[in-house]
Amino acid sequence: MDQGFFQLSNPENTLLPSASFAVAAIFGAIIGSFLNVVIHRLPLGESIIFPASHCPSCDAKLGIFDNIPILSYLILWGRCRACRMPISPRYPAVELLTAILYAFVFRHDGWTLALPFDLVFVSAVVVLIFIDAEHMILPNAITYPGLAFAVLARLLVPNLDGLGLLHEGALALWPLEAVSLVGAIFGALVGGGSLWLTGWIWERLRGVEAMGLGDVKMMLMVGAYLGWPRTVLTIFLAVLTGSLVGILLMLRRGERDMQMLLPFGIFLGLAAIISLLVGETIIAWYLG
Repeated sequence: MDQGFFQLSNPENTLLPSASFAVAAIFGAIIGSFLNVVIHRLPLGESIIFPASHCPSCDAKLGIFDNIPILSYLILWGRCRACRMPISPRYPAVELLTAILYAFVFRHDGWTLALPFDLVFVSAVVVLIFIDAEHMILPNAITYPGLAFAVLARLLVPNLDGLGLLHEGALALWPLEAVSLVGAIFGALVGGGSLWLTGWIWERLRGVEAMGLGDVKMMLMVGAYLGWPRTVLTIFLAVLTGSLVGILLMLRRGERDMQMLLPFGIFLGLAAIISLLVGETIIAWYLG
């Protein structure tokens, strides 16, 4: 894959007009509105297609002007037009976050084949982050298709990150797509396997479950998509930030509860997005 896939500041992309980033952000906000539907309905076992968007409090169908990303929330002062019940701030938060991420991904990729794949990956991760934050689950309906998508992406847009020695040695005669597939499998094993092994060891030593299988499945997807170097970085960043947040929460509550449960998928998701956008830069800085 070309360097543009890894660099947030691609020299070729600096020529892209500001209007393109605005369009990417607007498109991201629109997609974010749909992601809100997925985040709300998927854990409840409801269809994400039918019925049409409606107020969860009074079931009033939302009109066109009630569905404008971010703006509708501000215009309505965060309340349903029909029943005046408060609208969760999660809705504009998801729309705004997705808009920002889409603009950054477009800045990162430009008009390359990697762009649509990165946008889908980021969208799936956003859904997992917010579902885990609200329900402490990482649905198989996202992680299983996400793993298949990651493998397909690596076949269509080869990623040789961290495979230099293999590509130049034992796999020198293999097509790039085949080498990339090997990297995806190895990345999945590094991501999911390392979390599963950590949880298994902790459970044997302490007698309590430390890592849910949802986190393992999520990292199978992330590992296959990012490759093993940025997967290792993802786990490192997630553990670091998760530990800091856990310590701060314990200090705030005035207790030392080492068994306090945190939705680790939040930290894994945020770290995966950081690794996607600037992971190679961070790794190069560390190794240098």
